[in-house]
Amino acid sequence: MKKMLALSYLAILPFFNSANAQELTPDIINSSDVSLLETGRPAEADPLPNPAIIRIQVLFDRAGASPGVIDGLDGGNMKKAIAAFESMQGLPVDGKLDKEVVMRLDDRQQVIGPYTIEPDDLANLVETIPEDYAQQAKMQHLGYTSVEEKLAERFHMDIDLLRTLNPGSRFASGETIAVAIIGAPRAGAVKRIEARRGSGEVIAFAEDGSIIAAYPATIGSEDNPSPEGRHKINGVARSPKYEYNPKVNFQQGKNNRKLTLPSGPNNPVGSVWIDLSEPTYGIHGTPEPNKIDKAGSHGCVRLTNWDVEELASMVKPGVEVDFVK
Repeated sequence: MKKMLALSYLAILPFFNSANAQELTPDIINSSDVSLLETGRPAEADPLPNPAIIRIQVLFDRAGASPGVIDGLDGGNMKKAIAAFESMQGLPVDGKLDKEVVMRLDDRQQVIGPYTIEPDDLANLVETIPEDYAQQAKMQHLGYTSVEEKLAERFHMDIDLLRTLNPGSRFASGETIAVAIIGAPRAGAVKRIEARRGSGEVIAFAEDGSIIAAYPATIGSEDNPSPEGRHKINGVARSPKYEYNPKVNFQQGKNNRKLTLPSGPNNPVGSVWIDLSEPTYGIHGTPEPNKIDKAGSHGCVRLTNWDVEELASMVKPGVEVDFVK
């Protein structure tokens, strides 16, 4: 990653309409002035990706205040990322993007850069993922259904944004495409985790009480609430199979018997399962990262695959998980 010597910032349009959506390019995103950005607008006010929001989402991702999917759209997960970063920096927490937040966050480096697709990126794909669990149980692997999906998750991006940034791309081996420059995963030893039901986020704390990382999360639902109180991590399972039992959890479709679904990133619990001391509950990934904190879970804590993979690398058995309001 090369540091930019200078940035000639461009004025940001309120939003891109269908007539000029093609102007969403790496150069425009990399030169966007995030100090002019107004967040907290209704989602319908800016229905298409804003280059300044893409830029700042990548910066939050690098800083450990995950915005979830990098999609260029304003919303609740953006506000959480701002508030988490404020807390990490010891600033007053209001979830609003101000000059102090921008000054501490903006590293003046490019956020979109080139990536050359490798032959391995085309490996282990599947044609489709059926919705029915009984059909999924017959498969060998619940893998990605396209190179675009695979690379979008690797670079923490919305798949539609990846396609928009690469018009005409065949996503073939040897082709160079534009992707988010996300930086290295967070590192450290997590001592305690808070699963905040009200705000829909998971906060990972170090032994000294400082925040190592924060993630937007889906934490239960009205029909299937999450557990309460304090629990502990039993262990971590990577690439887990999913044991479906309608008598213990929920019934999916017409499936009324136990099923074992194969592993894979499109498994119902994604690429990682962090097992909790409360039976049947855990912190896990998802096959639908764009629905984090936008659709309920069946009582567990759901993160994007990349966020739960990062968190899993920093925890060990015995780490406390507090479910709070």
